[in-house]
Amino acid sequence: MASSANNNTSAIKIHEKCLIPPPNSSPQLSLPLTFFDLIWLRFHPVERIFFYSLPTPHSTLDSLLHQVLPTLKNSLSLTLQHFLPLAGTIVWPSDSNKPLIQYNVGDGVSLTVAESSEDLNHFLVNSPVEALDSRSLVPHLESSDSHASVISLQITLFPKSGFSIGISSHHAVLDGKSSIMFVKAWAYLCREGQLSNEESPRLAPELVPIFDKEAIKDPNGRDMMFINNWKQISSQLDPNNNDSSNGRTLKIMSSAFPPLVDDRVRSTFELTRGDLEKIRNRVLSNWDTTVDDEDVVVISSSTKQQPKLSTFLLTCAYVSVCIVKATDEEPKKRGDNNENKFMLGFTVDCRAKLDPPVHENYFGNCVAGHIVDAIKAEDFRKENALVIVAKKIYSKIRSVGTMEGALDGIETMFFRAAMMVKEGKKPIGVAGSARFGVYGIDFGWGKPEKVEITSVDRGITISMAESKDGSGGIQVGLVLNKHVMHLFNELFHAGLC
Repeated sequence: MASSANNNTSAIKIHEKCLIPPPNSSPQLSLPLTFFDLIWLRFHPVERIFFYSLPTPHSTLDSLLHQVLPTLKNSLSLTLQHFLPLAGTIVWPSDSNKPLIQYNVGDGVSLTVAESSEDLNHFLVNSPVEALDSRSLVPHLESSDSHASVISLQITLFPKSGFSIGISSHHAVLDGKSSIMFVKAWAYLCREGQLSNEESPRLAPELVPIFDKEAIKDPNGRDMMFINNWKQISSQLDPNNNDSSNGRTLKIMSSAFPPLVDDRVRSTFELTRGDLEKIRNRVLSNWDTTVDDEDVVVISSSTKQQPKLSTFLLTCAYVSVCIVKATDEEPKKRGDNNENKFMLGFTVDCRAKLDPPVHENYFGNCVAGHIVDAIKAEDFRKENALVIVAKKIYSKIRSVGTMEGALDGIETMFFRAAMMVKEGKKPIGVAGSARFGVYGIDFGWGKPEKVEITSVDRGITISMAESKDGSGGIQVGLVLNKHVMHLFNELFHAGLC
């Protein structure tokens, strides 16, 4: 029976909560967690929403409930037979010193089917909307001391408009590349099933996951280091937490990473290929003449070759400088001249950097987090801040280009970040990637109108995706205080003129 739940702006009617299992023939499975997985053991879930518009014949409530929804459910079950870990849970056996992923026959993925009275177009605009609004479209991911769900899904129907798919995924099982591989596989089987009427079409080779955990070597015992790190981080970020588990807990630290939605708005910005060229030219034209007290040497004096600046670097530098300047300006208008302190962090995909490299279809975590330590708070505010920040991000990216560099310092990264936060520094993170190709994910009714990383509302985080039109630009998502977002919008567009 349907029930209603309300947030500040929209009514959500829950039609169904169910468990979607893989086919009964799927075997039991147990997988260890590698040190790359354990880095993220109690980190908040990564939350995404895919929005799809449908033509009128498919978007009536009757059609959504009796045609679209059953097709999505059936293809989800078929997909899970290829991605069994997602249907299981993270458990911590009493006789094991670390947790693992366990799938038993009968397990499945939690699916919520909801209906929204909100206009779908409300969520598709790039202009600011209340940050809270998207929260009703994202499912909760269960976790406790003894177990944690791997993934949770919500399909929200927008009668006469379309539907959305909200995904909450546990970061200790999936990194961004793996998460998007699963969604692409689901969409592929859903689409191909409609075209061919096959009961279980085969996955395309690039969508077949590889669960070879033995490929991740750990001669230094990093797995136990990260388990112990979470004990320390828990006590540092939440000193009032009465943890009686002696660190043997799988409970996500929601109190340390809550959604920050009060008085905040969510906006999307576009950097076209032309915009990125403007930023690149501005940085390169001042590259050699911009120095500070700890300038980073990045060009050989003998060759004087200009560095190749990636789209990722240019976006990080430009957007982070705009964020800091907007965040500084808002309190100044109230007469408060206290400057905020910031740090910038991002993750590095290590699949191709390991020795030997792991397969590009490796499913799990294979990313390491890094902080751009060289950036000082005042660097974001200097006259040539864009160039200074770009040079220091460039230096960090070069330093993590090898396996040794990519893994250097990862044992203490989260702890150092936690200490910086405790000291009053505000982290600026990065989520997503323009390489994931999220705007090509078609379930059979067309490509998404919008893809949002909802969990950027848990801090100051820059979400990235390729431009929807495929023109080579970048789509950036942010959640900021309303006044800060207004100032950011002005700075962002003024800097591109």
